[in-house]
Amino acid sequence: MTNFVPTPSVPAPDIVRCAYMEIVVTDLAKSRAFYVDMLGLHVTEEDENAIYLRTLEEFIHHNLVLRKGPVAAVAAFAYRVKSPAEVDAAEAYYKELGCRTERRKEGFTKGVGDSVRVEDPLGFPYEFFYEVEHVERLTQRYDLYSAGELVRLDHFNQVTPDVPRGRKYLEDLGFRVSEDIQDSDGVTYAAWMHRKQTVHDTALTGGNGPRMHHVAFATHEKHNIIQICDKMGALRISDRIERGPGRHGVSNAFYLYILDPDGHRVEIYTQDYYTGDPDNPTITWDVHDNQRRDWWGNPVVPSWYTEASLVLDLDGKPQPVIEREEKSEMAVTVGADGFSYTRKDGAPEEDRTGFKLGAQL
Repeated sequence: MTNFVPTPSVPAPDIVRCAYMEIVVTDLAKSRAFYVDMLGLHVTEEDENAIYLRTLEEFIHHNLVLRKGPVAAVAAFAYRVKSPAEVDAAEAYYKELGCRTERRKEGFTKGVGDSVRVEDPLGFPYEFFYEVEHVERLTQRYDLYSAGELVRLDHFNQVTPDVPRGRKYLEDLGFRVSEDIQDSDGVTYAAWMHRKQTVHDTALTGGNGPRMHHVAFATHEKHNIIQICDKMGALRISDRIERGPGRHGVSNAFYLYILDPDGHRVEIYTQDYYTGDPDNPTITWDVHDNQRRDWWGNPVVPSWYTEASLVLDLDGKPQPVIEREEKSEMAVTVGADGFSYTRKDGAPEEDRTGFKLGAQL
């Protein structure tokens, strides 16, 4: 039975959005070639130990930090909060939960001020901050704009053994659920959760964890994603394309998953939908519906379910990985991902919305 995280008596911090991720890479030059030369992220600042990168539309110092280290892993999932007082609120909230916390008035990275990092109840390194250094927003720097331009950090995705436990914890933290995947026995396999008015700022994927499944950057249009595929082909690194391009059922977004030189997974993402209304409904997908992960029904490669990045504790050591006890999403579907059914109730003459196939429009 799930052991839920208790709800603190103090208010949760008011989170605005996911803001940046700090990842440890083993070869800074190779990582720079991948994220800057190939993907086109913009360098705000760099030295021999770290590179600070941002997307085209960002005005805070960075969305991604590449830090050189001995073990490829994630050092922080960082969220911006609504005011300086919310950093205090975050520290008090996690202390009441009994989590380890560390506060640095000067920040943990360049360009970010007073921050608190925590080892959260799921084992992830979360950071909360408000104070930032503003930099040039490059929205109208069309001289810098590439055909595959990454315009925003969109979301994180976290692997955890107990999705219902994580869901309840994040809902207490103020996140709302946009979509989830369940089966008829009530097992929850994944949940998409947001603070900004899109499908998610982070998602929980059921599996061995805590681990980082992917970090996602948005483009304006799907043709930007296709250009990235063409570029990777031209550079003879198409073997780093793990999955896609395709269209998700969950979120409706057009997607591509690629692997950096250390195996960190990056999603390129566009065209999800607005979720800002207070009564925005949660969409639940059946785990056996092979359109949930890919709207076109394409199977998912097994590595997408089994491989993910380690995460670090506040001492910089990898967190131990705990095995998921409940059924995994891959295990309950046929082959790598399904082809179990697309149309509800096995009705071949209708799709899942009830539209009759072959009907004249």
